[in-house]
Order: sequence, then structure tokens, then C-alpha cells
Amino acid sequence: MRRILKWTVRLFLLALLVAFVWGFIAYWTSTNDCDRRTGAPANPMKAIVHCEYGGPEVLTLTDVEKPVPNDNQILVRVRAASLNPLDLMIRGFSLLRPITGMRKPKDTRVGVDYAGTVEAIGKNVRQFKPGDEVFGGKNGALAQYVCVLPDRAVTLKPANVTFEQAASVSVAAITALQGLRDKGKIKPGQKVLINGASGGVGTFAVQIAKSYGTEVTAVCSTRNLDMVRSIGADHVIDYTKEDFTKTDQRYDLILDIVGNHSFSERRRILNPNGICVMVGAGGSGWHDESAGRLMGELNAYLRSRFVGEKFMTFLANLNKPDLTILADLMRDGKMTPVIDKTYKMNDVPSALQYLETGHARGKVVITMD
Repeated sequence: MRRILKWTVRLFLLALLVAFVWGFIAYWTSTNDCDRRTGAPANPMKAIVHCEYGGPEVLTLTDVEKPVPNDNQILVRVRAASLNPLDLMIRGFSLLRPITGMRKPKDTRVGVDYAGTVEAIGKNVRQFKPGDEVFGGKNGALAQYVCVLPDRAVTLKPANVTFEQAASVSVAAITALQGLRDKGKIKPGQKVLINGASGGVGTFAVQIAKSYGTEVTAVCSTRNLDMVRSIGADHVIDYTKEDFTKTDQRYDLILDIVGNHSFSERRRILNPNGICVMVGAGGSGWHDESAGRLMGELNAYLRSRFVGEKFMTFLANLNKPDLTILADLMRDGKMTPVIDKTYKMNDVPSALQYLETGHARGKVVITMD
């Protein structure tokens, strides 16, 4: 037994040493395309990049090589893009650095949501043609052009929707749709509560929930009450004046985008077998303090395994079928994107700084023209 303990301790210490050495080497050898860039691009386009970790101030508008579509891709001229809390990963949060890059970001490009016009197609592409107006999700969308696969997260833009509106959809609206439909199992006639109803995900969630024929209660601040009513909420609760967990109302489904209440408080207002879907990392997105909230949501998930009410969490999946559903909702007038502010491409740092305050109403959009 003494020999087993001795070798166990030695192996543990050796594993710690290897992890330390690996981390040290990975930190100091991490690099990105900013380090490898030499000379001016042969065929330049403008794009937002971040060569280092940091706040919005590290974002720069610079010339990069314009992408060329292969035989199975389409080239989209981006007309508008939008920001999401996901874009705040430029700060290089400590828990994520083993994935995103230890000392420097592996991926220097920014943005996901976009809308634009198909400029060129590969020889094997049949779904789109030059001139088609499309929207979707693609890493590095804060640029003048993106190359995308036609069977992935891209679909035709409805004619009754502007590029700015379409560009605001992908991440936030798919998060709302999949949270309500796939995790929340939303059904007509249910009572649904949206906590954080005035933000990007929340404004889409209110409208999507109404499209399912549910009775929607929206939680937001005083200044957003009228806006949330205007997009279809049946009831609104001003969280600055009333705690929704202390009312007598019960709900079949809660979509919680804020996560500012305990497991017990939220369970109290759920009907038997009700579902609380916990979305993302909060109004202003990822930050190093998010670990505390994530542990709280994990605690809620585990505790709900032993009771009738269920607490669910998930990661949204950008895909073509769901984008098509969202396009149909906009085409039919059942969902209209809410845009708070619009910025030019050279003002992206200011736009992201505004988003980081956590007080944006709806979406923050970037125009490329």
C-alpha cells in the first residue's frame, strides 16, 4: 500500500509538471495570422481583426485578403452585420484560452451575423445565384466579403426585410427558437415568461413565443416596457419595481436570459412539470466572473433531476432549416427584428463597448457601405 501511494503521488506530481511545461510552451509559442502577415494583400478587402486579447479598443479595421470561393462555396458581399455577446470573447477569458489561444487569439476575425448579396458562386453550387440577397452566420462576418457553404447557415432574405434587419437575426433568433422549441417544448396555450425580454435574444423570444400561440409575460426595465408591449408581449413586469419570482402567477415555461434568480425562486413560479431554459452567460455575455453563474446554472440543472420541474441549458446550433423558419416568420410579419443602434464599420469598437454595457434594446447593427 505504501508503494502504491508513493507512485500515485509521483505520477500526480509528474502530471502537474507536464501540464505546467505544456502551458508555458503553449503560452509563449501561441501565434496568429497577424504575426505571419507580410506586405499588402494582393486583392484587399476591409475587415475587423484583433491581433491581441483585450477590450473593444484592440479591434482594428484593416486590409486583409479577399476570399475566393471554391467549387462548393458562394461569395457574399456583406451589406450589414450585427454584434452578439459572443463577440466579447476578444477579451480572452481565462477559462476559454486553451481553446481560443493562450497568449494570442488563434482566430483574429470577429463577428458571425451577416446579410448581403451573392457576388459569385462555385461551379457545383445550385441553391443560389449571383444577385441573390441572403443572410446567415459565418465566423469573421465583420468584413466586406465572406465565403460560405450553401448548405450551411445561409438562406434567402425575405424581400420585406432590410439588410440591417436580416443581419440581426442569426445567433440571437436561433438561440431564442431552439431554447423555446427544442429545450422548452413550447406548446400553444402555455403561459411563457421571458426574463430579459428587451435584449437581442429576448426581443426575438417574445415574438417567437407569440407565434406559437402562447400567453407571454416579459420582464424588462422601465424604459423598455412600451417597446416590449409593441412586439406582442401580453403582460410586462418592470423588474426595477417588482420581483417576478414573488408573484402568485405560475408559468409552464421560463426562458431565462439573465440568470439573476436562484433555483428555488424560479422553481417556485413553475407549474408542475414546467421547464426553465437557461440561456447563455447573461446580458453582457462572457466574462471571467461568468464561472460563478455557470456553476449556479449547473447546480440548478442537477437539482432539477430530482424534482418535477426541469432546468435546461444548451448551446445554439446555427443551421439552414432554422434560418429558413425565421425567414418565414419575418416574411409573414410574425417577427420583426428590433434594432437599437446602427454603427459604421470604423465604429465597431464603440458599438461593442455599447453592447458590453448590457443595456442594448434589441440588436446593435454594423453597416458595411
